[in-house]
Amino acid sequence: MKIKLTTLYVDDQDKALLFYTDVLGFAKKADFSQGPYRWLTVGSADEADGTQLQLALNNNPAAKAYQEAIFQQGQPAAMFFTDDIKGECERIKARGAEFTMPPTDVTASTIAMLKDTCGNIIQLTQLAWR
Repeated sequence: MKIKLTTLYVDDQDKALLFYTDVLGFAKKADFSQGPYRWLTVGSADEADGTQLQLALNNNPAAKAYQEAIFQQGQPAAMFFTDDIKGECERIKARGAEFTMPPTDVTASTIAMLKDTCGNIIQLTQLAWR
């Protein structure tokens, strides 16, 4: 068994697509609509058949409440891993990202956090043992 897709709620799918592709560097994998519903996913540009992240509109009251509560608590909505956190942070910051925590050494890893412009905090992680 493996994880193929996970969902992240966003307050604007167009803005989210720009952030996750142009700023973070993911690739758009799927984008189609049926009436008011839009299915939008991104994933690693290096993995054609890898795990995808659905950028789902938070137009459901429960989704919106969850997203806002997690953001207000300063909790990351998603965590992405890298082998070069300082290089990634410099690249992402140069593309306009707003970091809420610079690269910081914690137990067994270095982490950084940033806002995704769509209502979420994202954590970048570099494991110490890799």
